[in-house]
Amino acid sequence: METSDGVELATRRWPVSDGARAVVVLAHGLTANKDEPRLMSLASELQGQGFEVIAYDSRGHGQSGGQCTLGDLERHDVAAVVEWARTRNRRVVLVGASMGAVGVLAYAATAKDLTGVVTVSSPGEWRVPLRVRSMITASLARTRTGRQFARRRMNVRIAPWTSPESPRSLVERISVPLAVVHGRRDAVIPAGAGLARVIGVGPGRSVALVQSMGHAFDPVGHKQICDAVAWAL
Repeated sequence: METSDGVELATRRWPVSDGARAVVVLAHGLTANKDEPRLMSLASELQGQGFEVIAYDSRGHGQSGGQCTLGDLERHDVAAVVEWARTRNRRVVLVGASMGAVGVLAYAATAKDLTGVVTVSSPGEWRVPLRVRSMITASLARTRTGRQFARRRMNVRIAPWTSPESPRSLVERISVPLAVVHGRRDAVIPAGAGLARVIGVGPGRSVALVQSMGHAFDPVGHKQICDAVAWAL
């Protein structure tokens, strides 16, 4: 697929033979990709529940082109995949983890015809928690040395940090059902620094804090993620 700003995306698809409940778009986190075992396991679970699933290498990752912008320009990636998804089913649910959650929120803030959005391990603000893994992750994006390391050792091409709009601010403009899933054992984005802490409660909002779940598509939280997709419908 190609985005509106000319970035080619590599994709992977889990089809349903007949009558899919919806198409679920999976957006991975920083340094992950569409072929990550945990993502593929989640995709298979969703497929088994009657959802057609598509995942992709976000810009700057894996086999896709471009440079990673930590969820900012990634909204164009989401838009390109959603455009394809709508040719398969009128109902489309977005599921984004960590960086992927930010990209999904950035797109959903301007889209009115989504079925729903599920964020997993999303930050609430751009403040860096005082945790070792949090500081390491932030250094990959916010320092020249970190970006060079990511390119050489992780095959991730990261653009210089531009302070994009915060996830908390994006949520305020989302009008479709929004579910937030976060692990209480997340070592990268602690639950106290996540979107679950700042999201407003009310109609069309759901929050699940999973006791033993770690970061992103941790298999411990797959049931809650699948439940959140079903809730969005």
